Amino acid sequence: MSTRVLLATRNASKLKELRRILAEAGVDGLEVVGMSDVEPFDEAPETGATFEENALAKARDAAKATGLAAVADDSGLTVDALNGMPGVLSARWSGAHGDDAANLRLLLGQLADVPDERRGAAFVCAVALVVPGDAGPREVVLRREWRGTLARQPRGENGFGYDPIFVPEGGSRTAAELAPEEKDAVSHRGQALRALVSHLRELAQQ
Repeated sequence: MSTRVLLATRNASKLKELRRILAEAGVDGLEVVGMSDVEPFDEAPETGATFEENALAKARDAAKATGLAAVADDSGLTVDALNGMPGVLSARWSGAHGDDAANLRLLLGQLADVPDERRGAAFVCAVALVVPGDAGPREVVLRREWRGTLARQPRGENGFGYDPIFVPEGGSRTAAELAPEEKDAVSHRGQALRALVSHLRELAQQ
């Protein structure tokens, strides 16, 4: 019998990614479900000051509402020349949540006068696992970064968000020019989810 684990997202690509990572790691006995597979519940707004706080809050809410072990992530772009911004505000940097084109335009405008050698940045992902228990929940929070630099013009059709201007360290293509499987292998989210595998394996064996 499989143990159900809730990935607190409605993003089908994130569900596929975690399922694929668990399959590649040979983890059996877990059924990964998404928000559309459980009864709706009130989701608190993301008000944390850090990626870790937001991921943990989402996982706690999901575990409390459903009684399932819950995984949640929060991610974004930190830009060296902007003192780590947009950070947790990445998805709503231009004011409207999820307007990728407007966010990109605003960020490129803010960096217009920044020389190439100072255009360092990192994609950051924090992932949290909350497992309900009689003695209180067990909580794990992990953070991973994907370093790179920011191009002056968007390139590539894959990915989303800031992918078209993010050039990973040691590469020449933007994240939006990488094939999905290439990106999964090295991205901040892929790294964080792989780091979580040992904890999920332990859950599967309970």
